[in-house]
Amino acid sequence: MNGASRLAMSGVDLAVIAAYLVGIVGLGLWAWRRRRTKQASSAQYFLAGGTLRWPVIGLALFSTNISTIHLVSLAQEGYVNGLAYGNFEWMAAFLLIVLALFFAPFYIRARVATLPDFLEKRYSRASRDWLAALSIVSAVFIHIGFSLYTGAVVLRGLFGIDINTSIIVTALLTGLYTIVGGLLAVVVTESVQTVVLILGSACVLGFGLVRIGGWDGLVAAVEPVRLTVLRTAAETPSLPWYAVFLGYPVIGLWYWCADQTIVQRVLGAKDERNARLGPLFAGFIKILPVFLFVLPGLIAYGLVRQGALPAPRSSADVYSLLINAILPVGLKGLVAAALLAALMSTVSGALNSIATLFTLDIYKRWRPQASEKRLTLVGRAVTFAGMVVAILWSPMVAHFQSLFQGITAVICYIAPPITAVFIWGVLWKKASAAAARATLMAGSVLGLAVFFLDWFKESTGWKVPSMMATFYLFLVCSAVLVVVSLLRPHVHTAESEKLVWRRPADALKGAWERGGLDYRLVAIVLFLAMAALYVVFG
Repeated sequence: MNGASRLAMSGVDLAVIAAYLVGIVGLGLWAWRRRRTKQASSAQYFLAGGTLRWPVIGLALFSTNISTIHLVSLAQEGYVNGLAYGNFEWMAAFLLIVLALFFAPFYIRARVATLPDFLEKRYSRASRDWLAALSIVSAVFIHIGFSLYTGAVVLRGLFGIDINTSIIVTALLTGLYTIVGGLLAVVVTESVQTVVLILGSACVLGFGLVRIGGWDGLVAAVEPVRLTVLRTAAETPSLPWYAVFLGYPVIGLWYWCADQTIVQRVLGAKDERNARLGPLFAGFIKILPVFLFVLPGLIAYGLVRQGALPAPRSSADVYSLLINAILPVGLKGLVAAALLAALMSTVSGALNSIATLFTLDIYKRWRPQASEKRLTLVGRAVTFAGMVVAILWSPMVAHFQSLFQGITAVICYIAPPITAVFIWGVLWKKASAAAARATLMAGSVLGLAVFFLDWFKESTGWKVPSMMATFYLFLVCSAVLVVVSLLRPHVHTAESEKLVWRRPADALKGAWERGGLDYRLVAIVLFLAMAALYVVFG
């Protein structure tokens, strides 16, 4: 980044940043001490003792999902492509409805601490082991690695902090309350971080709209095609609408319904009602990123076209250039705190999921008689180890040409086999243990092969967009699962039979709740709201 994009920080701005860092670490430690008991409980540490209510779950889901990558890269994509990349945010709402209706009830009823644990109850031990390994790798290298590096790049551009120093300091501060407090500290801090993130981003949006002359001024300043989320291949070659609608559900089902880092907030729910309402609440909040993160980039594009803002040295500088140009003294510190909030919430959530996966899916199998205290200590040690590995890996992310597209590409080749195993597992009774194992193994190997074809596409001649490759991989994985299931039928246990919907409509059965929020009504309202948004911006 050039010097022009570096923030001119006042004493007030620095005070806001310092207050945020001290406050968020202190809040995490306070949450731990408030709920600490004399008899340490691994359930408390990993799942907050099953006490989480739907507002906290919803805020935590959103906060863990939104990282510095979103603030910076979505603004970058808004500057380059307009609202098209907003599909990644709005389509997530539909997947959160799927989580609430079809997956969350089984997770709570099965009383699982991890998603690999669910796979064992539905399929077999082999499926559990394979998913645990994949989940740990994805948490370290995707959730934490990309987030730490992106945050470091932004902080370097804003404050001139060395990338390696930024990675280490941020990781250590986040690791402090995560290691000590477990999931409860994570979700409490995430709730506050979500508010800070939304406020900071809203400031950028508000001042940006004022500068460009409101919505009418924006419409006049940019081409009409940039204001629609549905594009043809000719309009947006890297992201045509059909690739999004075919490929995104595959990665979305993995991310929102089968990824431990995300779903762990649901696993800590007080009961099934809160486990259903939490994701739906998060779905409503997911409406905001298109306006808070993508739209500012489009505003910057309009201001550049008008000559009211100098063109950035690169599109990656857009967000820092915008906040430096339009925000008054004092609010720049709030935005910087929002950047830190996005970074720390994602990292803390992933660190906690790594600890949970290793301790409960690997260590407890090796040491089944381990005490609650021992399990908690192992979880803390694994959290620290995961943090160290992520610190070492983070600088490698620089090899990707585009951060947002880079992380999407990695996910595209991990998700298909996991998505196939989970979606067929809850909707098709005949999905067998042998088929799940074969799908996870074959799909992972095939995904890795396709990833390298795409990585070296200049020499291999690979031309399939990652989203379409994801869809094709899912079809192959589904075919493997169906064929092997028919050849090697599943022998259900009394428990596994209860983890399959006989008919999809069964997810909607039951008495309607009186005097409170009913998840079916909330799901319908969310679906209609998203449909309306696509009509308006389609």
